[in-house]
Amino acid sequence: MKNSALKGALGALAVVGVAFIAKKAAQRKRFIKGIFDEYGIKERSPFGLADKIREMNDEEYQELKGKFKKEFHSGCCRKDNTCEA
Repeated sequence: MKNSALKGALGALAVVGVAFIAKKAAQRKRFIKGIFDEYGIKERSPFGLADKIREMNDEEYQELKGKFKKEFHSGCCRKDNTCEA
C-alpha cells in the first residue's frame, strides 16, 4: 500500500513539473514574439533578429540586451545581482 501511495505522489509531482515547464515555455514564447513585434521584425527566426541587431545603434542594442538579460537570467541570480551560472 505504501508503494502505491508513493507512486501516486511522484506521479502528481511529475504532472505539476510538466505544467510548470509548459507555462515557462509559453511565457518565453510570448516574450520573443513581443520582441519581434516591438522592433518590427518580419522574419520570425534567429536570422531576422540578427539582421535587426546589426542595424541597431549601441543604445538600442543595450536596451534589447537588457530585456533579454532580465527575461532569461531572472532565475539564476542571487540577491546581490551576481550570477553563479
